[in-house]
Amino acid sequence: MSRTEAPILSARGLAKAYGPQTLFAALSLTVRAGEKVGLLGVNGAGKSTLLRILAGLEAADDGVIDRRRDASILYLPQEPVLDPAATPRAIVAEGLAEWHAATSRHAQVTRALERGEGEHDALVAEQAALADRVEHLGGWTREHVVEDFLAKLGVAEIDRAVGTMSGGERRRVALARLLVARPALAILDEPTNHLDAETIEWLETYLVDEYDGAVLLVTHDRYVLDAICDRIFELDGGVLTEFEGGYSDYLEQKAEMIAHAERVESNRQNFLRRERAWLMRGARARTTKQKARIQRAQAAIAVEAPKEAARVQLEATTSRLGKTILNLRDVTLAIGGRTLVEHLTLHMVAGDRVGIVGKNGVGKTTLLRLAAGEIEAAKGDVDRGTQTKVAYFDQARADLVDEWSVFDNVAGREGAERTGGGVVELGSRRIELRTYLEQLLFDGSKQRQKVGSLSGGERARVALAKILKTGANLLLLDEPTNDLDVTTLGALEELLESWPGCALVVSHDRAFLNRVATSIVAFDPPRATVYAGNYDAYRLQRASAESAPAPPEEAPKPASVAPSPSASAAPKPLTYAERIELEGLLDRVTAAEEAVAALEARLSDPSLYAGPGDDAKRLAADLDAARAEATRLTARWEDLEARPKK
Repeated sequence: MSRTEAPILSARGLAKAYGPQTLFAALSLTVRAGEKVGLLGVNGAGKSTLLRILAGLEAADDGVIDRRRDASILYLPQEPVLDPAATPRAIVAEGLAEWHAATSRHAQVTRALERGEGEHDALVAEQAALADRVEHLGGWTREHVVEDFLAKLGVAEIDRAVGTMSGGERRRVALARLLVARPALAILDEPTNHLDAETIEWLETYLVDEYDGAVLLVTHDRYVLDAICDRIFELDGGVLTEFEGGYSDYLEQKAEMIAHAERVESNRQNFLRRERAWLMRGARARTTKQKARIQRAQAAIAVEAPKEAARVQLEATTSRLGKTILNLRDVTLAIGGRTLVEHLTLHMVAGDRVGIVGKNGVGKTTLLRLAAGEIEAAKGDVDRGTQTKVAYFDQARADLVDEWSVFDNVAGREGAERTGGGVVELGSRRIELRTYLEQLLFDGSKQRQKVGSLSGGERARVALAKILKTGANLLLLDEPTNDLDVTTLGALEELLESWPGCALVVSHDRAFLNRVATSIVAFDPPRATVYAGNYDAYRLQRASAESAPAPPEEAPKPASVAPSPSASAAPKPLTYAERIELEGLLDRVTAAEEAVAALEARLSDPSLYAGPGDDAKRLAADLDAARAEATRLTARWEDLEARPKK
């Protein structure tokens, strides 16, 4: 892709404000044909507003947007509006309208040429242009793509009215319609929300390997950003900064940018100290040289120091855990008489952070509702400890009252903001509720704002603020990463890594599960299987189990075995994301081996066994987990290292 190629979209000097709040001013950007661009920024920075302006759905206060005349631009909002009476099949078929028009006109022109009608040269030129357009829109045989895209995105009931579907299902229908249309520029606002991990992996592969249009997307999924992006824009404090490459490249460049700013500021402060000392010695400003020196010092004093980037601080308090936290024995989950999962057994111990994965609709949220005590198991035993205190973070953030302010919602009562009361206990510390909310980037004016007017990410932060102050020791988190910016995601990951309680987490975010999960429950109805380790460990164990030979008594006879087309195929080349993963794997292997050695040393210390026996048992369990992780990482490195690098 050449940077000299005419852009599909170019914006100059954009400005947008709502009342006293300026989202951005003098903002400029360009998106060229075929390139994939990510947009990052904290929740509330104005990312969705910028996308709507670029898509032509909202007006900027100032600035100019140039859109290439022959280029189609389509937008996927976070909450798409669809005809409630229409079916997914009919809605997605709308995406083929341009293709149908092009193929129909091509047929008309071809018939006219065959009959010798019209101006021959003009018709030949039009026929060639239409043929190019049809090829660009996906080729000549596209009738099947409606069903294909709906199936890939997990929409099963394609002839059911979308008005009866969930918000997540409607988003998938809207995404399918956009992908079928193959616009020159797809503007996507959080396209991975409500998609399961396997579907997200399909989407990122499709966007990289098959979709030749340009993409501008807002997403919190760091794996997606790394896999598809050529560039990343960051909207911070109303300023748009450009970074080359994917998410890993962004992190490196951002770290260098911060380090450079710190060096510049350090040099400025050193200069000011020297000049102040010179002035304090009573130097007389009689010469031109001395006057110039004073002017330089005054100019340096006037320079504003770089502001430290706003960072969410998540803190929580937790009550003491008992010996029993949550035990499920041979549990069957059912809803409305429909069995979802059978024979599920799960025993949680202190420090467990269990990730729950699987396709949409298989029962992941139902498991959280069971753990919360909202529903009963159809069969089996559920044992919650007497000291287990549950906090439930649901997908819809239904516990929030839209007409109340942020302060009132977190305080738990209407009118609390007016009285100014409220104290949060965080372990041995007590802080004012206002201070607690400021740590989550809600300043005084935001704390007074009604929750119904907040962005999706800001609502998620309010919901987190509510549950983290409850003193719960078992967190039930249903898609906590939806709508959160990557900064808040990092803060949540850090909190959970040091969380002394337990957590059950439904999430499609692979990077999030890789960092926080100590085990994975994978739903594959009618079974739900528990795997030790994080998401990568689960994928490795599942792949190993699927590739294992069947038991002899179940194996088919050799004569009936069809030759496998992949048996002698060359190893699949590494994807971009896998190449990035490989670069850091040896360091992770070394760290894992050091963790094993440290635990072995602690277990060999005689003083350990003079204390409570639970300490030794816990360390032994930690050692088993550490050895499994070291083995998994080594196997993963060996697998990636042996494959072609392209």
